[in-house]
Amino acid sequence: MSTSEYTKIYSGNFIMITCLKDELERSGIIPIIKDEGESQRLAGYGSMNQGFQEVFVHNDELDRAIEIVEQVKAEMEA
Repeated sequence: MSTSEYTKIYSGNFIMITCLKDELERSGIIPIIKDEGESQRLAGYGSMNQGFQEVFVHNDELDRAIEIVEQVKAEMEA
């Protein structure tokens, strides 16, 4: 079992990820955005998951980041 200093807190479309990234950065949390579809495209391969991304944060910031995810999701649904 591998241990990581980062935890995935959300996965979804580009629009939601962009909003979430902005809120996290406003709170002083620097997220890591993983976009396998873009990586595949840049490598010359086709991808079925264009626009699907994942957000990771450092474990030290996990609790605050999860609160922000819930807040952003609630705002987007309203």
